[in-house]
Amino acid sequence: MLDAILQRGFTPVALQEIVECGFAFQDLMESAHGTVSTKRSATGVRERTPREQSNLNIIFVSSATVRARTLTLDWRHWAAGSFAILLLFLSFTLIFNYVTLRYAASINHPLLQAIMLADQRQEAQRTEEVVQGHLSAMAMKLGDLQAQMLRLDSLGERLARLAGLKPQELPALEPGSTPGRGGPESTLRRDFTVDEFTAMLSKLSRQVDERSDQLGVLEALVVTDSANKKFLPTLSPIQDGWFSSNFGWRVDPFNGEKSFHEGIDFPAESGTTIDAAASGKVTFADVHPAYGKMLEIDHGNGLLSRYAHCSTLLVKEGDLVIRGQRVATVGSTGRSTGPHLHFEVRLNGVPQNPARFLQPTG
Repeated sequence: MLDAILQRGFTPVALQEIVECGFAFQDLMESAHGTVSTKRSATGVRERTPREQSNLNIIFVSSATVRARTLTLDWRHWAAGSFAILLLFLSFTLIFNYVTLRYAASINHPLLQAIMLADQRQEAQRTEEVVQGHLSAMAMKLGDLQAQMLRLDSLGERLARLAGLKPQELPALEPGSTPGRGGPESTLRRDFTVDEFTAMLSKLSRQVDERSDQLGVLEALVVTDSANKKFLPTLSPIQDGWFSSNFGWRVDPFNGEKSFHEGIDFPAESGTTIDAAASGKVTFADVHPAYGKMLEIDHGNGLLSRYAHCSTLLVKEGDLVIRGQRVATVGSTGRSTGPHLHFEVRLNGVPQNPARFLQPTG
Protein backbone atom coordinates (compact mmCIF):
# COMPACT_ATOMS: atom_id res chain seq x y z
CA MET A 1 0.00 0.00 0.00
CA LEU A 2 2.91 2.29 0.73
CA ASP A 3 4.32 1.62 -2.76
CA ALA A 4 0.96 2.51 -4.30
CA ILE A 5 0.95 5.79 -2.39
CA LEU A 6 4.49 6.60 -3.49
CA GLN A 7 3.59 5.80 -7.10
CA ARG A 8 0.79 8.40 -6.93
CA GLY A 9 3.37 11.12 -6.40
CA PHE A 10 3.33 11.58 -2.61
CA THR A 11 6.76 12.17 -1.19
CA PRO A 12 7.77 10.86 2.21
CA VAL A 13 7.55 14.38 3.60
CA ALA A 14 4.01 14.85 2.35
CA LEU A 15 3.10 11.45 3.69
CA GLN A 16 4.45 12.46 7.08
CA GLU A 17 2.33 15.60 7.03
CA ILE A 18 -0.79 13.64 6.12
CA VAL A 19 -0.16 11.39 9.08
CA GLU A 20 0.27 14.43 11.29
CA CYS A 21 -3.03 15.83 10.00
CA GLY A 22 -4.73 12.57 10.80
CA PHE A 23 -3.45 12.64 14.32
CA ALA A 24 -4.50 16.27 14.71
CA PHE A 25 -7.98 15.51 13.39
CA GLN A 26 -8.21 12.60 15.79
CA ASP A 27 -7.21 14.86 18.68
CA LEU A 28 -9.80 17.39 17.61
CA MET A 29 -12.54 14.80 17.57
CA GLU A 30 -11.52 13.44 20.93
CA SER A 31 -11.53 16.95 22.38
CA ALA A 32 -15.01 17.54 21.03
CA HIS A 33 -16.25 14.32 22.65
CA GLY A 34 -14.58 15.12 25.98
CA THR A 35 -11.87 12.44 25.83
CA VAL A 36 -8.28 12.97 26.78
CA SER A 37 -5.86 13.45 23.91
CA THR A 38 -2.60 11.52 23.54
CA LYS A 39 0.91 12.41 22.66
CA ARG A 40 2.98 10.52 20.16
CA SER A 41 5.79 8.30 21.30
CA ALA A 42 8.93 7.42 19.43
CA THR A 43 7.06 4.58 17.79
CA GLY A 44 4.42 6.93 16.36
CA VAL A 45 1.78 6.40 19.02
CA ARG A 46 0.47 9.60 20.76
CA GLU A 47 0.22 9.64 24.49
CA ARG A 48 -2.50 11.57 26.31
CA THR A 49 -1.49 14.88 27.96
CA PRO A 50 -3.87 16.70 30.32
CA ARG A 51 -2.52 20.13 29.23
CA GLU A 52 -3.61 19.61 25.62
CA GLN A 53 -7.14 18.76 26.70
CA SER A 54 -8.12 22.50 26.89
CA ASN A 55 -6.45 23.53 23.65
CA LEU A 56 -8.21 24.08 20.35
CA ASN A 57 -6.40 22.98 17.16
CA ILE A 58 -7.39 24.52 13.84
CA ILE A 59 -6.04 22.69 10.72
CA PHE A 60 -5.56 24.48 7.42
CA VAL A 61 -5.17 22.14 4.36
CA SER A 62 -4.07 23.46 0.94
CA SER A 63 -5.31 21.45 -2.04
CA ALA A 64 -2.60 22.86 -4.26
CA THR A 65 0.38 21.64 -2.27
CA VAL A 66 -1.41 19.01 -0.21
CA ARG A 67 0.20 20.68 2.74
CA ALA A 68 -1.56 21.07 6.10
CA ARG A 69 -0.97 23.73 8.72
CA THR A 70 -2.10 23.49 12.35
CA LEU A 71 -3.04 26.46 14.60
CA THR A 72 -3.32 25.68 18.31
CA LEU A 73 -5.44 28.04 20.51
CA ASP A 74 -4.73 27.89 24.24
CA TRP A 75 -6.02 30.06 27.21
CA ARG A 76 -3.69 32.94 26.32
CA HIS A 77 -5.34 33.30 22.91
CA TRP A 78 -8.78 33.19 24.50
CA ALA A 79 -7.84 35.88 27.06
CA ALA A 80 -6.36 38.13 24.39
CA GLY A 81 -9.43 37.68 22.21
CA SER A 82 -11.82 38.47 25.06
CA PHE A 83 -9.83 41.60 25.95
CA ALA A 84 -9.85 42.73 22.32
CA ILE A 85 -13.61 42.24 22.08
CA LEU A 86 -14.17 44.18 25.34
CA LEU A 87 -11.91 47.00 24.15
CA LEU A 88 -13.75 47.12 20.84
CA PHE A 89 -17.12 47.27 22.64
CA LEU A 90 -15.99 50.10 24.92
CA SER A 91 -14.56 52.05 22.01
CA PHE A 92 -17.78 51.65 20.05
CA THR A 93 -19.83 52.78 23.05
CA LEU A 94 -17.70 55.88 23.61
CA ILE A 95 -17.76 56.81 19.95
CA PHE A 96 -21.51 56.29 19.80
CA ASN A 97 -22.11 58.47 22.86
CA TYR A 98 -19.82 61.20 21.54
CA VAL A 99 -21.51 61.25 18.17
CA THR A 100 -24.93 61.17 19.82
CA LEU A 101 -24.18 64.08 22.15
CA ARG A 102 -22.26 66.02 19.49
CA TYR A 103 -24.86 65.86 16.79
CA ALA A 104 -28.01 65.19 18.82
CA ALA A 105 -29.14 68.81 18.49
CA SER A 106 -28.89 68.72 14.72
CA ILE A 107 -30.36 65.24 14.31
CA ASN A 108 -34.13 65.39 14.49
CA HIS A 109 -34.57 61.79 15.38
CA PRO A 110 -37.51 61.14 17.70
CA LEU A 111 -35.60 58.69 19.88
CA LEU A 112 -32.63 61.04 20.36
CA GLN A 113 -34.95 63.96 21.02
CA ALA A 114 -36.80 61.90 23.64
CA ILE A 115 -33.52 60.98 25.35
CA MET A 116 -32.35 64.59 25.35
CA LEU A 117 -35.67 65.85 26.70
CA ALA A 118 -35.65 63.23 29.45
CA ASP A 119 -32.15 64.31 30.55
CA GLN A 120 -33.13 67.94 30.44
CA ARG A 121 -36.26 67.30 32.48
CA GLN A 122 -34.28 65.43 35.12
CA GLU A 123 -31.68 68.19 35.31
CA ALA A 124 -34.38 70.86 35.46
CA GLN A 125 -36.16 68.94 38.22
CA ARG A 126 -32.97 68.69 40.28
CA THR A 127 -32.28 72.39 39.79
CA GLU A 128 -35.85 73.25 40.73
CA GLU A 129 -35.60 71.20 43.92
CA VAL A 130 -32.41 73.02 44.92
CA VAL A 131 -33.89 76.44 44.11
CA GLN A 132 -37.13 75.56 45.92
CA GLY A 133 -35.15 74.62 49.00
CA HIS A 134 -33.36 77.98 48.95
CA LEU A 135 -36.64 79.81 48.36
CA SER A 136 -38.25 78.04 51.31
CA ALA A 137 -35.38 79.01 53.58
CA MET A 138 -35.45 82.61 52.36
CA ALA A 139 -39.24 82.73 52.73
CA MET A 140 -38.89 81.74 56.38
CA LYS A 141 -36.25 84.44 56.87
CA LEU A 142 -38.51 86.96 55.13
CA GLY A 143 -41.42 86.02 57.39
CA ASP A 144 -39.24 86.59 60.46
CA LEU A 145 -38.15 89.97 59.12
CA GLN A 146 -41.74 90.98 58.44
CA ALA A 147 -42.72 90.10 62.00
CA GLN A 148 -39.75 92.05 63.33
CA MET A 149 -40.65 95.06 61.17
CA LEU A 150 -44.21 95.02 62.52
CA ARG A 151 -42.79 94.98 66.02
CA LEU A 152 -40.45 97.86 65.20
CA ASP A 153 -43.34 99.89 63.74
CA SER A 154 -45.36 99.33 66.91
CA LEU A 155 -42.41 100.29 69.10
CA GLY A 156 -41.83 103.40 67.01
CA GLU A 157 -45.43 104.51 67.36
CA ARG A 158 -45.40 104.00 71.12
CA LEU A 159 -42.12 105.85 71.50
CA ALA A 160 -43.44 108.70 69.37
CA ARG A 161 -46.50 109.02 71.59
CA LEU A 162 -44.39 108.87 74.75
CA ALA A 163 -42.12 111.56 73.33
CA GLY A 164 -45.14 113.75 72.56
CA LEU A 165 -44.91 113.26 68.80
CA LYS A 166 -47.48 112.11 66.32
CA PRO A 167 -46.60 109.11 64.10
CA GLN A 168 -47.23 111.14 60.93
CA GLU A 169 -44.60 113.62 62.09
CA LEU A 170 -42.01 110.85 61.63
CA PRO A 171 -42.28 109.55 58.03
CA ALA A 172 -40.01 106.62 58.82
CA LEU A 173 -42.63 105.29 61.22
CA GLU A 174 -45.46 105.29 58.72
CA PRO A 175 -46.24 101.69 57.64
CA GLY A 176 -45.39 101.03 54.03
CA SER A 177 -43.32 104.20 53.61
CA THR A 178 -39.78 103.92 52.23
CA PRO A 179 -37.08 106.61 52.29
CA GLY A 180 -36.07 108.14 48.96
CA ARG A 181 -32.92 106.82 47.30
CA GLY A 182 -31.24 107.37 43.95
CA GLY A 183 -28.07 108.06 42.00
CA PRO A 184 -26.59 107.64 38.53
CA GLU A 185 -26.82 104.28 36.83
CA SER A 186 -23.74 102.21 37.51
CA THR A 187 -21.73 100.73 34.67
CA LEU A 188 -20.60 97.82 36.85
CA ARG A 189 -23.47 95.58 37.78
CA ARG A 190 -24.35 91.92 37.92
CA ASP A 191 -26.99 89.63 39.36
CA PHE A 192 -26.79 88.46 42.94
CA THR A 193 -25.96 84.84 43.58
CA VAL A 194 -28.06 82.76 45.93
CA ASP A 195 -25.23 82.65 48.48
CA GLU A 196 -24.77 86.44 48.36
CA PHE A 197 -28.51 87.04 48.74
CA THR A 198 -28.69 84.60 51.66
CA ALA A 199 -25.73 86.32 53.35
CA MET A 200 -27.34 89.76 52.93
CA LEU A 201 -30.64 88.45 54.28
CA SER A 202 -28.92 86.95 57.32
CA LYS A 203 -27.05 90.20 57.98
CA LEU A 204 -30.26 92.21 57.71
CA SER A 205 -31.99 89.80 60.08
CA ARG A 206 -29.25 90.26 62.67
CA GLN A 207 -29.44 94.05 62.30
CA VAL A 208 -33.22 94.01 62.74
CA ASP A 209 -32.86 91.89 65.88
CA GLU A 210 -30.26 94.30 67.28
CA ARG A 211 -32.42 97.35 66.51
CA SER A 212 -35.44 95.65 68.03
CA ASP A 213 -33.55 94.96 71.25
CA GLN A 214 -32.26 98.53 71.37
CA LEU A 215 -35.73 99.97 70.82
CA GLY A 216 -37.10 97.64 73.49
CA VAL A 217 -34.58 98.94 76.02
CA LEU A 218 -35.30 102.52 74.94
CA GLU A 219 -39.03 101.92 75.32
CA ALA A 220 -38.52 100.60 78.83
CA LEU A 221 -36.48 103.67 79.76
CA VAL A 222 -39.00 106.05 78.22
CA VAL A 223 -41.91 104.25 79.89
CA THR A 224 -40.12 104.37 83.24
CA ASP A 225 -39.35 108.05 82.77
CA SER A 226 -42.92 108.73 81.70
CA ALA A 227 -44.26 106.83 84.69
CA ASN A 228 -42.00 108.80 87.00
CA LYS A 229 -43.20 112.03 85.44
CA LYS A 230 -46.79 110.99 85.98
CA PHE A 231 -46.04 110.79 89.68
CA LEU A 232 -44.41 114.22 89.72
CA PRO A 233 -46.75 117.17 90.45
CA THR A 234 -46.06 118.89 87.13
CA LEU A 235 -49.65 119.61 86.06
CA SER A 236 -51.15 122.93 87.11
CA PRO A 237 -54.12 122.22 89.44
CA ILE A 238 -55.99 125.28 88.07
CA GLN A 239 -56.29 125.49 84.31
CA ASP A 240 -55.07 128.85 83.02
CA GLY A 241 -54.40 129.95 86.60
CA TRP A 242 -51.93 132.55 87.84
CA PHE A 243 -50.11 133.18 91.08
CA SER A 244 -51.33 135.76 93.58
CA SER A 245 -48.79 134.80 96.19
CA ASN A 246 -45.49 133.00 95.54
CA PHE A 247 -43.46 130.55 97.57
CA GLY A 248 -41.17 132.08 100.18
CA TRP A 249 -41.11 135.08 102.49
CA ARG A 250 -44.00 137.54 102.26
CA VAL A 251 -46.12 139.97 104.27
CA ASP A 252 -48.84 138.10 106.12
CA PRO A 253 -52.24 139.37 104.84
CA PHE A 254 -53.81 139.08 108.30
CA ASN A 255 -51.27 140.70 110.64
CA GLY A 256 -48.82 142.44 108.28
CA GLU A 257 -45.85 140.55 109.68
CA LYS A 258 -43.11 138.87 107.70
CA SER A 259 -43.95 135.20 107.33
CA PHE A 260 -42.85 132.26 105.21
CA HIS A 261 -45.40 131.13 102.64
CA GLU A 262 -45.01 127.37 102.12
CA GLY A 263 -46.92 127.22 98.83
CA ILE A 264 -48.40 129.27 96.03
CA ASP A 265 -51.89 130.72 95.72
CA PHE A 266 -54.13 130.44 92.65
CA PRO A 267 -56.97 132.99 92.79
CA ALA A 268 -60.14 131.64 91.17
CA GLU A 269 -63.90 131.79 91.53
CA SER A 270 -65.63 129.49 93.98
CA GLY A 271 -66.49 126.14 92.41
CA THR A 272 -63.61 126.19 89.94
CA THR A 273 -62.36 122.67 89.28
CA ILE A 274 -59.14 121.56 90.98
CA ASP A 275 -57.18 118.83 89.15
CA ALA A 276 -54.63 116.42 90.61
CA ALA A 277 -51.14 117.62 89.75
CA ALA A 278 -49.91 114.01 89.58
CA SER A 279 -51.08 110.47 90.11
CA GLY A 280 -51.05 109.06 93.61
CA LYS A 281 -53.04 107.99 96.66
CA VAL A 282 -55.21 110.27 98.80
CA THR A 283 -53.81 110.28 102.34
CA PHE A 284 -55.89 113.11 103.82
CA ALA A 285 -59.30 114.47 102.83
CA ASP A 286 -60.84 116.43 105.70
CA VAL A 287 -61.11 119.82 107.37
CA HIS A 288 -57.90 121.37 108.78
CA PRO A 289 -58.02 124.26 111.33
CA ALA A 290 -55.75 126.48 109.23
CA TYR A 291 -56.20 125.08 105.72
CA GLY A 292 -59.94 124.54 105.86
CA LYS A 293 -61.09 121.72 103.63
CA MET A 294 -57.78 120.18 102.57
CA LEU A 295 -56.67 117.32 100.36
CA GLU A 296 -53.27 115.57 100.42
CA ILE A 297 -52.10 113.17 97.71
CA ASP A 298 -49.04 110.93 98.21
CA HIS A 299 -47.06 110.44 94.97
CA GLY A 300 -44.48 108.05 96.40
CA ASN A 301 -40.80 108.43 97.27
CA GLY A 302 -41.69 110.94 100.02
CA LEU A 303 -43.35 113.35 97.60
CA LEU A 304 -46.86 114.70 98.24
CA SER A 305 -49.03 117.60 97.12
CA ARG A 306 -51.51 119.59 99.23
CA TYR A 307 -54.69 121.38 98.09
CA ALA A 308 -56.18 123.78 100.71
CA HIS A 309 -59.14 126.17 101.23
CA CYS A 310 -61.39 123.98 99.03
CA SER A 311 -65.14 124.33 99.01
CA THR A 312 -65.85 120.70 98.07
CA LEU A 313 -63.74 117.53 98.28
CA LEU A 314 -64.56 115.07 95.48
CA VAL A 315 -62.37 112.19 96.69
CA LYS A 316 -61.86 110.53 100.04
CA GLU A 317 -58.92 109.13 101.95
CA GLY A 318 -57.54 105.93 100.39
CA ASP A 319 -58.66 106.70 96.84
CA LEU A 320 -56.25 106.36 93.95
CA VAL A 321 -56.24 109.30 91.59
CA ILE A 322 -54.57 109.84 88.25
CA ARG A 323 -52.88 112.90 86.87
CA GLY A 324 -55.43 115.47 85.71
CA GLN A 325 -58.35 113.92 87.60
CA ARG A 326 -60.92 116.31 89.16
CA VAL A 327 -60.43 116.04 92.94
CA ALA A 328 -61.94 119.23 94.49
CA THR A 329 -63.35 122.72 93.86
CA VAL A 330 -62.02 126.14 94.79
CA GLY A 331 -63.36 127.76 97.96
CA SER A 332 -62.39 130.05 100.84
CA THR A 333 -62.46 127.78 103.87
CA GLY A 334 -59.98 128.03 106.72
CA ARG A 335 -57.59 130.95 107.12
CA SER A 336 -58.36 132.71 103.83
CA THR A 337 -59.16 136.21 102.66
CA GLY A 338 -61.09 135.07 99.56
CA PRO A 339 -61.69 132.19 97.16
CA HIS A 340 -58.40 130.73 95.98
CA LEU A 341 -56.39 127.49 95.97
CA HIS A 342 -53.39 127.17 98.26
CA PHE A 343 -51.11 124.57 96.59
CA GLU A 344 -48.09 123.00 98.27
CA VAL A 345 -45.48 120.38 97.36
CA ARG A 346 -43.57 118.62 100.14
CA LEU A 347 -40.63 116.22 99.94
CA ASN A 348 -40.15 114.12 103.07
CA GLY A 349 -42.16 116.75 104.96
CA VAL A 350 -40.04 119.69 103.78
CA PRO A 351 -41.89 122.36 101.75
CA GLN A 352 -40.67 122.73 98.14
CA ASN A 353 -41.29 125.49 95.64
CA PRO A 354 -44.20 124.17 93.53
CA ALA A 355 -43.19 126.41 90.65
CA ARG A 356 -40.10 124.25 90.16
CA PHE A 357 -42.34 121.26 89.38
CA LEU A 358 -45.18 122.84 87.48
CA GLN A 359 -44.89 122.89 83.71
CA PRO A 360 -45.62 126.20 82.03
CA THR A 361 -49.18 126.38 80.75
CA GLY A 362 -50.13 127.43 77.26
